[in-house]
Order: sequence, then structure tokens, then C-alpha cells
Amino acid sequence: MFENQQKDVEVLIKSDSEFRSLYQRHQELDSKLRDADLGVLPMDDTTLHNMKKEKLRAKDKLIHLWERHHSSTH
Repeated sequence: MFENQQKDVEVLIKSDSEFRSLYQRHQELDSKLRDADLGVLPMDDTTLHNMKKEKLRAKDKLIHLWERHHSSTH
């Protein structure tokens, strides 16, 4: 997510605490889900499902914050 806009992401991480905390949580969930997929982090189906839903909600909110920021700067 936001791979081609790393500089803009860094600006938002520094300037927007909500974006920063959501971005960090999304990264944390992404890492845990990747580990679960690899079998490194055992996880029951309910926990896996809930983490995927939380990651998706975080992504949606990050995109909303991203778009709000870009509409106010352009």
C-alpha cells in the first residue's frame, strides 16, 4: 500500500498522529498475517478472520486520510 508514494507517506506519518498509528497497526497486522500464512505464527481461524477484517478497516481509513490530505494540498 502506498508503495510509490513513500515520501508522501513519510510526511503524513510525521504530521498526522492518526495516520501514523493506523499505518503502524496495519503494518503490524500485515506482518502477523504473513507469519500466519507461512505457518510461523499459529492462529485459530476466528483470530485470523478478525485480524484480516481489522487490517482491511485500517487500510480503508488510511486511504480516506490519504485522500483527505491530498485533496487539501492540491
